[in-house]
Amino acid sequence: MEKIQMVDLKGQYNKIQNQIDSKILEVVKSTAYINGPEVHNFQKELEDYLGVKHVIPCANGTDALQVAMMGLGLQPGDEVITADFTFAATVEVIALLHLTPVLVDVDPINFNISIEAIKKAITPKTKAIVPVHLFGKAVNMEAILEIAKEHNLYVIEDTAQAIGANYTYKDGSKQKVGTIGNVGTTSFFPSKNLGCYGDGGAIFTNDDELAHTLRGMVNHGMYERYYHDVVGVNSRLDSIQAAILRIKLQHLDEYNAARLNAAIKYNAAFSNEENIITPSICENCDCHVFHQYTLQVKNVDRNALHKHLLEKGIPNAIYYPVPLHSQKAYTDKRYQENDFKVTNQLVETVLSLPMHTELSNNQIEFITQTIINFINK
Repeated sequence: MEKIQMVDLKGQYNKIQNQIDSKILEVVKSTAYINGPEVHNFQKELEDYLGVKHVIPCANGTDALQVAMMGLGLQPGDEVITADFTFAATVEVIALLHLTPVLVDVDPINFNISIEAIKKAITPKTKAIVPVHLFGKAVNMEAILEIAKEHNLYVIEDTAQAIGANYTYKDGSKQKVGTIGNVGTTSFFPSKNLGCYGDGGAIFTNDDELAHTLRGMVNHGMYERYYHDVVGVNSRLDSIQAAILRIKLQHLDEYNAARLNAAIKYNAAFSNEENIITPSICENCDCHVFHQYTLQVKNVDRNALHKHLLEKGIPNAIYYPVPLHSQKAYTDKRYQENDFKVTNQLVETVLSLPMHTELSNNQIEFITQTIINFINK
């Protein structure tokens, strides 16, 4: 059995090596490294894939969030509600822009932002909600949109972990996550479902005026060279990364299907284990693209299990070990521990297992049996 990887980027690359190598060399020979044809072609192809009017490529997923908030004209002191249980980039950009982060608890089943917690957190200063499609699972966007409409709030989707996932409306229609709110963002960090070989990101919107503003902002506020119409930043996706993403975009549905297949096999292996809570997988599932496969353990020393797996050569991770409201950078006297009951439980019980497109049946069997043996020893 091959060595188990948390994310097997090498194995994935080997399957498309000829395409990748040829395209990288083509870009190098062209010397069109910034805003070249590959960037514009990728933008159009991603717009077509997502069914969105505008994709604005940028340097990384964190920039995407920051520029999206800048483009909406949010002002210092405006409150922005987001989930306590997620990666720090989401709250980081809120603080960097001198907005006021308002962290709320998450749902105990899907780990996404709690709808009821959002409702309780709204004040006259609230201006936006940032739902994070955590681990690849689509947030309940209809409920979010209803709240936003009632309170006249912006919705900024953080789709860094969920590109390609569908949200299904009550009427049965579907829409790609990231294209539902006022603006959506994503990351092309190498380990993402659609990842480049460096840093990269993008912003999505169906709002023509907002898209125009964002396009200037990512390029020093310029629409014409050396004429700066808005305050901007330097945040551009380079041509080599765009070329790689064009190739990998062709395989994204295949990659997501492989991840779902691995998740189904994980769930089947753990189906009789009462001390393991597995992610829910709906019939004909397309709402979860399994950027991470994250389970919860009960009546088990999670940290000991984490260490045991590492000793057995099984990479695994705790996403996330400390809630954002407890991080030194984001502590606030407004926060009460009773408001974060689910998050505080999750940080003690979650464990993310290897999840990527190259997982073999033998590897999944070894991983799951090792966990089961530890729990039942």
